[in-house]
Amino acid sequence: MNAMSPREQAEIARANESGLEPVLFVHGLWLLASSWEHWRRAFEESGYITLAPSWPDDPETVEEARRHPEVFAHKKVEEVTAHFADVVGRLEATPAIVGHSFGGLITERLAGEGLSAASVAIDPAPFRGVLPLPLSALRAAMPVLGNPANYGRAVALTFEQFRYAFANAVSEEEARELYETYSVAGPGAPLFQAAAANLIPWTKVTVDTANPDRGPLLIISGERDHTVPWAIAHAAYKRQARNPGVTEFREMPGRGHALTIDSGWREVADVALGFVSRHHPAHAPKGNERAPLGDQVESGTAGT
Repeated sequence: MNAMSPREQAEIARANESGLEPVLFVHGLWLLASSWEHWRRAFEESGYITLAPSWPDDPETVEEARRHPEVFAHKKVEEVTAHFADVVGRLEATPAIVGHSFGGLITERLAGEGLSAASVAIDPAPFRGVLPLPLSALRAAMPVLGNPANYGRAVALTFEQFRYAFANAVSEEEARELYETYSVAGPGAPLFQAAAANLIPWTKVTVDTANPDRGPLLIISGERDHTVPWAIAHAAYKRQARNPGVTEFREMPGRGHALTIDSGWREVADVALGFVSRHHPAHAPKGNERAPLGDQVESGTAGT
């Protein structure tokens, strides 16, 4: 088990001391926890307390990540899931969980373990039993899957690769801004794990979709997403819809895989916030009044 970073420990303490309902954010490949900055502010303005843990041993800033891309190598789905489960276990209240891409897959895994009060999986990476494999998804993953040695490496996307996989639904100017602001290297292993999930019976890329304690779940799909196209996201929804809990699906028209960080992020955040608010309402803080929301988010999100 990887140790909690000082920032993560501080965010856990802050959440527990607040008396507010927590919302935990899970980022995916090629991004850092700081990519949730705008979302955290929006959720905190609506009365929640938020946390955005890193994947184990991730750098805190994009600048540091680009100086030391090698630190991203070797991380696997099960290791990252265990790290976030450890965070949840240290919270005094069960959180809502919101995740994007591989973070969406990890969100579904945590929900399947009964660790989420309500969950939103945005363009979630596929798990065992999700069968569609569109050509665009293969092309988006090819910078990693094209070389088997990348399983144990950290792989950074070129701008052209980022443009196709993340930022195809925005202007080239915005795509370049997103690339310079957010894009970092990512571990190759999770992509290989997901690609082989339906071929390996003992794969770790599984989700317990039947657990009655899974809680309400919303899957959001970007209409123009190349990395996790509608076919993949909707196949995950169909498997999740067998659960006795609330399961919903929402497609965001004209949106690509960068829908959580591009200029239209608020539209997606409002959909997620609306779902969480219906199924896991925010409550007034217990005890003393908390610090101003802006100060809270800033102090809890190092490197943003």
